[in-house]
Amino acid sequence: MKFAKPAAALLSLGLILQPAMAAKLSSKEKARVARAEPRDRDDVRYCLLERKKGSKKGTIIGAAGGAGVGLVAGGNLGETALAAGVGALAGNQIGGGSATDKTCDRVLDRNK
Repeated sequence: MKFAKPAAALLSLGLILQPAMAAKLSSKEKARVARAEPRDRDDVRYCLLERKKGSKKGTIIGAAGGAGVGLVAGGNLGETALAAGVGALAGNQIGGGSATDKTCDRVLDRNK
């Protein structure tokens, strides 16, 4: 259980620093916004940023959940780290897919 306190401290620090690291669009995403119809550009940018924020939040929550399961199950450091990694990967995929609503999905499908 010596690992629980440092892990909780790192998780807390990550949640505190998350708002400080603002999401930015990559060059491919900026090009996608530029290619979009003029009436949809703001919506495409907003939807891409929301998807990116959802992925980041899902990664953090998944890693924390995986580490928690690893600790509760009595795993050693390696097993707990593996569970955290698997949780982060799953959380990233789930968070990115569920971060937008139907309107964003339609806008992004219309402007590929």
